[in-house]
Amino acid sequence: MAAETGLSIRLAGEDDLYVVQELYRHLNPADPQPEGAAARLAWRAVLAHPGLTVFLGEDPSGAVVASCTLVVVPNLTRMAHPYALIENLVTHGDHRGKGYGKAILDAAVAAAWAEDCYKVMLLTGSKRPQTLRFYAGAGFEQNKTGFQIRRPGFAADDRLS
Repeated sequence: MAAETGLSIRLAGEDDLYVVQELYRHLNPADPQPEGAAARLAWRAVLAHPGLTVFLGEDPSGAVVASCTLVVVPNLTRMAHPYALIENLVTHGDHRGKGYGKAILDAAVAAAWAEDCYKVMLLTGSKRPQTLRFYAGAGFEQNKTGFQIRRPGFAADDRLS
């Protein structure tokens, strides 16, 4: 439990599909989401993927209000220490500013250190100063240049990601 926020952090399970999808609406509101069998199949694949963990944060009422995904990647450099990627960090819009995003991010980073990762990376498409301050305040440094290529039809979003 992230004592200062009252957030309880747990790992997502198969029964969390719909609550995660609802939370992701606060990440990219215009992004269409898979439904029905396609959603269940994708969610099972996410949960079964080696090295991938979805963290969920529950507020004191038990509502899931934050989430992030951590992927630990095996590596042959850096004396074979793995590295980690964080993606899909989101806090429900009604619960921002309470420290929940920082608490769940801290839990993911701690899990990466426990896996002996030598670094944790994340990217954001946001240029909003408060988003960049959030990541810097969480200990992340802007010391590399990130590049990405997207398939046509998958436009970037300037929201917190």
